[in-house]
Amino acid sequence: MTQSQTIMSGGNAAFIEGLYEAYLADPQSVDPQWRAYFDELRGGAHETPHSAIQQAFYQLGTQRRGGAVVPAPQGVSGAQQAAGALITAFRVYGHISAHTNPLKMRGLPVVPELTPEYYGLSTADLNEQVQDGPFSGPLRDVIAQLHDTYCGPIGFEFNYLPANERAWFQERVEANRGRGVFSRDERRRLMSKLNAAEGLELYLKNKYPGVKRFGLEGGESFIPLLDRIIQQAGRAGVKEVVLGMAHRGRLNTLVNIFGKPSSVLFDEFDGKKKLSDNPDVAGDVKYHMGYSSDVRTPGGPMHLALAFNPSHLEIVSPVVHGSVRARQDRRGDETRRSVLPITVHGDAAVSGQGVVMETLNLSRLRGFATGGAVRIVINNQVGFTISDPRDTRSSRYCTDVAKIANAPVLHVNGDDPEAVAFCGDLALAYRQEFGKDVFIDLICFRRNGHNEGDEPRMTQPIMYREIDQHPGTRALYAKRLEAEGILAAGEGDALVNRFRDQLDAGEAVVEEMENAAQSKLAVDWSGYTGTHWRDEVSTAVPQEKLTALGLQLTEVPEGFKVHRTIERTVIKPRQAMAKGEQPLDWGMGEMLAYASLLDEGFGVRLVGQDSGRGTFVHRHAVLHDQNAQDPLNEEYMALAHLRDGQGRVEVIDSTLSEEAVMAFEYGYSTSEPKALIAWEAQFGDFANGAQAVIDQFLSAGESKWQRLSGLTLLLPHGYEGAGPEHSSARLERYLQLCAQKNMQVVVPSSAAQIFHLLRRQVLRPYRKPLIVMTPKSLLRNKAAMSPLSDLTEGRFHEVIGDPEVTGARRVVISSGKLHWELVDARDADKDGYAGTALIRLEQLYPFPAEALAAELAKHPGAQVVWAQEEPENQGAWLMIWEDLEKVLAPGQTLKSSTRPRSASTAAGYASVHAKEQAKVIADALGEKLSREVVEEQKDLAETAKQQG
Repeated sequence: MTQSQTIMSGGNAAFIEGLYEAYLADPQSVDPQWRAYFDELRGGAHETPHSAIQQAFYQLGTQRRGGAVVPAPQGVSGAQQAAGALITAFRVYGHISAHTNPLKMRGLPVVPELTPEYYGLSTADLNEQVQDGPFSGPLRDVIAQLHDTYCGPIGFEFNYLPANERAWFQERVEANRGRGVFSRDERRRLMSKLNAAEGLELYLKNKYPGVKRFGLEGGESFIPLLDRIIQQAGRAGVKEVVLGMAHRGRLNTLVNIFGKPSSVLFDEFDGKKKLSDNPDVAGDVKYHMGYSSDVRTPGGPMHLALAFNPSHLEIVSPVVHGSVRARQDRRGDETRRSVLPITVHGDAAVSGQGVVMETLNLSRLRGFATGGAVRIVINNQVGFTISDPRDTRSSRYCTDVAKIANAPVLHVNGDDPEAVAFCGDLALAYRQEFGKDVFIDLICFRRNGHNEGDEPRMTQPIMYREIDQHPGTRALYAKRLEAEGILAAGEGDALVNRFRDQLDAGEAVVEEMENAAQSKLAVDWSGYTGTHWRDEVSTAVPQEKLTALGLQLTEVPEGFKVHRTIERTVIKPRQAMAKGEQPLDWGMGEMLAYASLLDEGFGVRLVGQDSGRGTFVHRHAVLHDQNAQDPLNEEYMALAHLRDGQGRVEVIDSTLSEEAVMAFEYGYSTSEPKALIAWEAQFGDFANGAQAVIDQFLSAGESKWQRLSGLTLLLPHGYEGAGPEHSSARLERYLQLCAQKNMQVVVPSSAAQIFHLLRRQVLRPYRKPLIVMTPKSLLRNKAAMSPLSDLTEGRFHEVIGDPEVTGARRVVISSGKLHWELVDARDADKDGYAGTALIRLEQLYPFPAEALAAELAKHPGAQVVWAQEEPENQGAWLMIWEDLEKVLAPGQTLKSSTRPRSASTAAGYASVHAKEQAKVIADALGEKLSREVVEEQKDLAETAKQQG
């Protein structure tokens, strides 16, 4: 059998199919000989199905090695054909056999497709001269060149990318055999940063033995990698870098990248340094703290920001992306190239935590794209105690989640700093070129236990026998540079001593520090500190302006066909509302709040799973042309067309994610104080999926890290008889988190209230998260509608009294839709419930004690009842009853009307719901007055009236 036949053996069917698939996608992506062969085989018929081509392979030859043999394309030698096949195979599979692991305990897997034997090549074939792109010479030399390129210290995964991106990678990878080219000064800088990384860890180990620091030992190449990316990013025009990482290597990053003075870090270790003497400032451990600084780069000053983060590892990633998006928007950076997100992951967390997938899914969506992130995995091959891949993931690599975002992955040996730096260059260049995420899998090890107090040899004896013998990356690189004359003999040790002296002096060790104090490039939050929730601000808008804005909200472009139901139930009624001809419903009050803020130059960003239309079809901020032909051009948002120079507006229907999207919006809010940033749940209990964001960031971010955020959560809430799911937004959970004036929890009950509330959140310089229990059925309740005059004057009222009743015998306090149901029940028997006052508590936290006390004082001696729809162990009652007791007037007593305690939020049957709701209302209103008492009270009232 000829060599040309052997290369096409049936054993290579999968390889041939892969070539053909690539050919079908892009004929230019395959070798010219293969392209000519496939052209000939197809007979010029592009529609020839893949199965027909595959069948042709098996029909064209005889059996060998259990499969069909196909003649080689005419004029192509067997060795040349093998070279083309091998080049493709190395590009596809080379990463599997790459020398990326500094530990040798598992060896290298053998990939048959990368061996000459797989193709039946003889010794004579290996001596034949071949030429294919940058690879040339005897075939055996070409195979060696391929090994150097694709099986060296870097494993390249990019074969699944689009053809133009594959070609981009191939050109850069193959130009210098899979390696970077670095000058003498660049190599010395790599050595300096590597020395600093190891030096700090050794210094802390000796100075503070046994103290948790989550050190970087074994992964020191991370520091020169990060430094390289930042410096090259400056050269590429990046002006800001936002970094998010968990604890591993964080202290090292603060000192050796951000320039945090070592003396400040040592004070924190010694317990001398704290954020504030303010009892409301809880602070946090050293390895959770953020930092910012400015450094010099070849492209000018760059602002660096390290995000604060809790121990919830990967949750910081979407926060970083939200912050980056806000910074890009503030800069007007539509190409999203001037602010770079870098996120750092652990090998166990990146494959184990779902928020990673959620965040990756956001990476190219309209409302969340940031132009791609550089994602670095510090892969120390043992997440906590697990190092066996059979227990850590179901995929080959921890980074295989990258493929859902079509992101390339560079697996690199942490013991080769120059290979690591080359990956940094490639990753940054790819991000800037294509605006997509890219992963660097920095494969290293962890010299100590998880937190320096653990003993890893208990669970990884084989791994740590090898680690104990490892000299360290710094020593290996110093030896290499001294051998090559880049460092003088003994200079590696001198660098160690010099760095130790810098630490002893307590200096900042980053030479490129531009500004160690307040950055001129950072957002100025000074105007939002020292404020109080009682600070007054005018939220009213003149009627002429509201009418003009309201009419603009109902306008659409010429030829734009609005859905007939929207035209009838939304557009026309809103025109009447804008003119003051009928009261405003909730949706109109909300839309006018957004429009007026935009008209005044503030931004509005509303994000949720159905925010454009509104889950309950009440908002219609985004309209869709019913006659549209182009699906990319069917939307119209009047909020974006109010006037030239208006504020920036985004109303985004988000992907079906809560945790990552809410975290993204929190990050956005921490970098943009001059906008209304709102996340809307489809139903209020959907926020349950983002509980870590609520617990760790919204409620505690200011106390732990002094980070302000004005993020607003809109959470639909209300018992409508629809079952236990989606009845409750879990009001009690938010109230349980309330302390030290950390956030605001409100339950507005009318269109005017939501209008003033949303405007107050932006106009008042009080930046605290705002939790809003928004309605469902109340959206269309006529009782909750407001006249236009309520928007042209007034404000948000934390407490709304009952103007119809004075000196009441019974006062019922409630929130939300229950108030209007109580009104309906009372009004159905005005005589029987005469003397019953209904007060609305619209703000539950901060508790408006003075306002509520003033209302209760109008009804001395009354029985006061707190009424809620929720069971007794849920809702507000257990969290506010002490506050209620403190504001009672003399002679008043307090009781509650709730559903019975329940494990479920609500009953599953509408009939049960109706009975429970009726009982809550009846218990709240109490027994009706008898006819005799009613007549007596009427007589007394008439007598009092006559006596003046």
